[in-house]
Amino acid sequence: MSRFERWNLWVTSALVVITGIGLFGVKYLMTPVEPWAVINHPVQPWLLKTHILVAPFMVFAVGSITLRHVWQHYRSGQPQGRTSGIATALVVVPMIVTGYLIQVVTSVGWLQAMVVVHLVTGTVYALALSLHQAANRSRGPSDVRPEPPRPARRPRRDSPRRGRAPDRPHATP
Repeated sequence: MSRFERWNLWVTSALVVITGIGLFGVKYLMTPVEPWAVINHPVQPWLLKTHILVAPFMVFAVGSITLRHVWQHYRSGQPQGRTSGIATALVVVPMIVTGYLIQVVTSVGWLQAMVVVHLVTGTVYALALSLHQAANRSRGPSDVRPEPPRPARRPRRDSPRRGRAPDRPHATP
């Protein structure tokens, strides 16, 4: 994983987790001043908007490391950080899907189910990613690997022109 990929993943994940915790706090742990208030705290809409705006960047960051880090280490059977890495990879899809569904589901029962799944998978994602970093901290800076070299291109064969048969040696009768 390159330094940019690591930085991108950690910054976007931290922003999503911080705004998610803040949103949970103001929405579910605070009581509104007025009984008919739509929001519990004036910062609630800002936290929600920031959470929704930063989340696609985190999805991009996760997607950018999927082949070169997640899949590569899974196939190689690397033991260090394997459990926390697999846990992170397994919860990221339901976390993302429920995050989008929360914005579009209108049924109260389904919405509550999506919120519960999103909160649980988001919490597991944050904890598993932190444990994954702690498990791999002993590696030090050598964990940042350059992109693997690309295989050399094979020389291009001369392709026949359109409408003509390829030049082949003719057998003499």
